[in-house]
Amino acid sequence: MPPKTKEKRMKAEAQKKKKNAALWKGEARRAKASEDQLKQRLQGLEAELEGARSEGKAIYAEMSRQCQALQEEMETRSRQLEQEMRGLREQLETCQRKAEVAQREAEQALREWDRTLAQLRTQVADMEAKYEEILHGSLDWLLVKLRAIKPQWKAAVLRLHTRHKEQLHQFGLNPLDL
Repeated sequence: MPPKTKEKRMKAEAQKKKKNAALWKGEARRAKASEDQLKQRLQGLEAELEGARSEGKAIYAEMSRQCQALQEEMETRSRQLEQEMRGLREQLETCQRKAEVAQREAEQALREWDRTLAQLRTQVADMEAKYEEILHGSLDWLLVKLRAIKPQWKAAVLRLHTRHKEQLHQFGLNPLDL
């Protein structure tokens, strides 16, 4: 190989090396800049992640507090409803007892009414029978009296009748025309 070609080659290689070194330096600078950008972006993302975590913890804490408050409110309302239910159940039982007592009293009053009514009907029937007996006795007694007095009445009626006839004849009237 001639010396010039070796020299040229070496020169070309040196230039190539310089060119490569310059390229590598440029690439290294760009890589360093990209790395710095990525580090900044990573730091921003880590900060954002930390903020999101912090916000998530705050939201979780608030949700837990609200959940706890709702549970306490629900338990309080549940206790109130249980007390109200016990009170209503007691009122219902009291009303049922009163209704049963009232029904028994009404049934007893109705039985007493029926018994009294039956007694009164029996008394009325007895009184009717006694009055009928008294009436028949009185009418029989009156008939006996009338039969005893009838002959006297007949004579008196006959005398009265005859007298009235005579009076009518004295006035010139025929008693049969009247």
